[in-house]
Amino acid sequence: MLTEALSIDNTNASVYNNRGNVLKELNRAEEALENYDKAIALRKDYAQAYSNRGNVLKQLNLLEEALASYDKAIEFKPDYLDAYSNRGLVLKELENLEESLASFEKAIDFDPKYAEAYSNSGNVLVHLNRFEEALSNYDKAIELKPEYAQAYSNRGLVLQSLNRINEALESYDKVIHLKPDYAEAYFNKTLALLVSGDLQNGFKGYEYRWEIESIKKNAGEKLFTQPLWLGNETLANITILLWSEQGLGDTIQFCRYARLVKGLGARVLLEVPENLVSLIDGLEGVDECLSQGSPLPEFDFQCPLMSLPLAFKTQLNSIPSLGPYLKCNAEKRQLWSQRLGQKSKPRIGLVWNGSTRNKNDHNRSLRLQQFLECLPSCFEYVSLQKEVREEDKNTLRDGGIKNYGEQLADFIDTAALCELVDLIISVDTSVAHLAGALGKKTWVLLPFSPDWRWLLDRNDSPWYESITLYRQRHDREYGSVLACISNDLIKCFL
Repeated sequence: MLTEALSIDNTNASVYNNRGNVLKELNRAEEALENYDKAIALRKDYAQAYSNRGNVLKQLNLLEEALASYDKAIEFKPDYLDAYSNRGLVLKELENLEESLASFEKAIDFDPKYAEAYSNSGNVLVHLNRFEEALSNYDKAIELKPEYAQAYSNRGLVLQSLNRINEALESYDKVIHLKPDYAEAYFNKTLALLVSGDLQNGFKGYEYRWEIESIKKNAGEKLFTQPLWLGNETLANITILLWSEQGLGDTIQFCRYARLVKGLGARVLLEVPENLVSLIDGLEGVDECLSQGSPLPEFDFQCPLMSLPLAFKTQLNSIPSLGPYLKCNAEKRQLWSQRLGQKSKPRIGLVWNGSTRNKNDHNRSLRLQQFLECLPSCFEYVSLQKEVREEDKNTLRDGGIKNYGEQLADFIDTAALCELVDLIISVDTSVAHLAGALGKKTWVLLPFSPDWRWLLDRNDSPWYESITLYRQRHDREYGSVLACISNDLIKCFL
């Protein structure tokens, strides 16, 4: 009908704008942009067309262009609430957080009852580590819109970041009551249960991860015709595939369950990332270790590694293999012993940051310079990092640290280095898990709100008996953590 209208009168800007909206809904973005552009050509001050155009550009991830389009919409309509709100979302994605916050606050100035702007500004405040202010904004959004499930969900995440777990659980339950199909709320509730130590209910809920698009994507959305095993069927004389689904640290942490599976009489296949094969090959309970992407033998059942705690009904007092369950072969150890040379003083392995792909990396990682400023000079330091960020390269080169990053072909090399140092100090990365699995004395630096597996308010780990935990305080700074580590180094070795 819109096309017919244009055939009669092709000078109607509103028709082009509405046609653009229809094309956007049909996911025909380029054609939608053409129609918005025609609407704007006919009416230079057409704020709505500029705003709609910005929405399509945002959808195409053309963020700078989207921002310019929203700015035009606001220029011609200074009280355009949706344009301010969408502008704030784009600025947040561009990591221009202060200006993003200002855009949401401008929308609130024009409409103090704009619940979505309160919730969105709360999201920005979280990224600025202004958690109490974020909480206040979510509460305001809920006051204005009592059935605002997304605001309750965001509120739960902030409460969890403040380690107020019981309140977070109440918020997630409210989300689930309002929106029973809200998978993220179930999953976030699961993480809150796990970090509180309720592993039994936590691992039940952890199966909701398969409803989260980002997790399904990271796992490769594996599809098997073989049934999922969660502990109910007998495995005697059965072949089962255990497969790695998430990060390297997760694989190292949960491969320990292979021994339990083998104990049920199964032939156990274990599929892991290629750079873990040489390390995990030979793990007790594994009949064949396979590299991800390689052809798979025939098998009868399959189970992702992180579903095994559920299958074995794991609780805090029944976590298997607290001691060493991985080891480095003697040949690699000898090779790295020669590379390191004679030891003249205590040797400390260091890991100061992890992958930037981790969404929590800004909380867990630190600069090498900050690390070294707090460490005593009377030790020999060895970098256990394969990759070094650009901002740390000069410090690493000039800091007197032994660095073998380019020679670390895979995790068996890192394991050999771990075994040859007296102590490992690491932020929360896969190397911390590797060290724990090797049974090496390891000190792990944790952010105030840690990953669920490290639990809360304890300096030991129920997953690794050789690990000691050093936690940030409420200030969420590493300075006091590093000072404590420095003191403990001197006490332990000097």
